[in-house]
Amino acid sequence: MTLTVYNTETRSKQEFVPVEDGKVGMYVCGPTVYDDCHVGHARTYVAFDTIRRYLEYKGYTVTYVENFTDVDDKIINRAAEKNIPPLVLSENYIQSYFEDMERINVRKATIHPKASETIPDMITVIQGLIEKGYAYMANGSVYFEVEKARDIFGKLRHQSLEDMRDGARIEVDMEKRSPKDFALWKKAKPGEISWESPWGEGRPGWHIECSTMSWKYIGRTLDFHGGGMDLIFPHHESEIMQAEAYTGQPFVNYWLHNGFLEIDKEKMSKSLGNFFTIKEVLGRYDPMTLRFFLVYTHYRSPIDFSDAAMDEATSSYGRLKKLHRMLNDVVGEIEDGVIPEFGAPDDDVLKLAFSIKKEFTDAMDDDFNTRIAVSTLFKLDSEVKELQRSGKIDQSNAYVLLSVMDELTGILGLEFIYEESSIGGELAEGLVQILIDLRKKARDNKEWATADLIRDRLKELGIILEDGEATTWKLT
Repeated sequence: MTLTVYNTETRSKQEFVPVEDGKVGMYVCGPTVYDDCHVGHARTYVAFDTIRRYLEYKGYTVTYVENFTDVDDKIINRAAEKNIPPLVLSENYIQSYFEDMERINVRKATIHPKASETIPDMITVIQGLIEKGYAYMANGSVYFEVEKARDIFGKLRHQSLEDMRDGARIEVDMEKRSPKDFALWKKAKPGEISWESPWGEGRPGWHIECSTMSWKYIGRTLDFHGGGMDLIFPHHESEIMQAEAYTGQPFVNYWLHNGFLEIDKEKMSKSLGNFFTIKEVLGRYDPMTLRFFLVYTHYRSPIDFSDAAMDEATSSYGRLKKLHRMLNDVVGEIEDGVIPEFGAPDDDVLKLAFSIKKEFTDAMDDDFNTRIAVSTLFKLDSEVKELQRSGKIDQSNAYVLLSVMDELTGILGLEFIYEESSIGGELAEGLVQILIDLRKKARDNKEWATADLIRDRLKELGIILEDGEATTWKLT
């Protein structure tokens, strides 16, 4: 099946044809590093990490570039609050980002360029836009004149220049020839971090960073440019205008935008104050449960984040984990690089393995539909249970099914790590759950003394219950 992707620019699915055979150039807008990342960030970077993994699985050599915006108004303000240099603050949060991403198995990009280290390249591009008549200087700042690029404007939003209200998500500034114009270079305020330029001390605007960094490490036309839907305007629209005005070439062939992670149907964001950091969530849930929760939704669809949804993900991921462990136990220990000789697997097992793999890849070929792809793994679980009842799960059959499961879950970035808890492993976990269920029944019947007794006795054993939409537990 041919890989098709939904292109925001055309608002349709298109067959993927790379700029260069066998290679993919992919740029994803990275975080502005002034605080710990929240789960909305995890939603974006897990989505594009999974897309990258699948492209590599299909045999492409992927150059994956994800930047860090490490100089910005928010960074400058937060650094002033903490009384530390802005680049020190941003570097601390870059390391925090890497720690979070490693825990949820998001691989590092091919390169993570920083805005602060690409300033000379941005100055060259800005100067070129001035010379081409698309930008102008005003009191030490440089602005892109949107009116000059009206034939390029609105490729993603499909909106004309006349339809855009002045000041709509664009800062109104009296220095500009038009409120629609955006800053390429910002004049430095007294005491602010800055760099030398032909226009005086200052720093780059947000939009010019991504265009310049993507060109530097990928080339003038990208195969994919990705980010959250909130970046479509003004960020990505502005990138297109300045990029195509400068080069006269198409900037991006396929624009990919992931849906929001929401709480009560509102986008999770720091500006709204309705966010949970990745560190906070991983204090309560297993990292692979969080990753599973994120990949079990198509990347363009919104996800509603809640304790109930995470508890459901815990159960669903646990089902796959039990399947994997059972197959692994049947196969037994295998030395690295040594293919065991178990004998020939059954034909119906080979057919099942082939069928699951095809259904999985067909789903991923259809605009990276991880929702359907994951559902094929649950189908595998059901089919394996039937094979167990028929007595067909011997070493050779288990090895075939385990190999396929590892291959497909690897594309999703899911890992299965078996760690026995200090109170006795899966059996003890099951017993704790029985006690939680009994306590719930007691509470429903208003038998408060019994409910409190169960809670207190578990606490004595080092097990803390946390009541919410569903009761969870953790070891002290």
